[in-house]
Amino acid sequence: MTARPGAGVPWSASSLEDHVLSHSDPATGLPVGPRTKPAPGQASSPDGHSADELLALVLKSVDDDKAEDIVQIDLRGRSDVADYMVICSGRSSRQVAAISEKLADRLKQDMHILVRMEGKETGDWVLIDAGDVIVHVFRPEVRDFYQLEKMWLPAGAVPAAARSAEA
Repeated sequence: MTARPGAGVPWSASSLEDHVLSHSDPATGLPVGPRTKPAPGQASSPDGHSADELLALVLKSVDDDKAEDIVQIDLRGRSDVADYMVICSGRSSRQVAAISEKLADRLKQDMHILVRMEGKETGDWVLIDAGDVIVHVFRPEVRDFYQLEKMWLPAGAVPAAARSAEA
């Protein structure tokens, strides 16, 4: 441990990590510090919805819209940005955009959550930030190229694309 310059207070690299800006506020887009974790059984959103309820709605929505190779990744303890990541594919740019738009509409209607969305115009890869759940909707070729599952799934887990190829 060393003293922080000017403060005379001992600190370590791990305690410094707790004070580093880690993500942006969905309402303002401005950088903010690490998210505070809700107590067990406490809702994580201001509207009273938990991350698990949000995840359930996201999974139901993309499944209802015929998304393919749906993968959910638990990020709790691995990232301060979100609790879950969902990755899925649409067969065409039009379907990718439609899945994304319907998901945004359902989140607004059912949970009063306004999401931020990137990439809907091109329909190759749409990123939907719903706060506690981050959703990626890809065209299959783009998903194969970026291989996000490989980066985020635990070691030894088989990505959806590899499972599809084996079948």
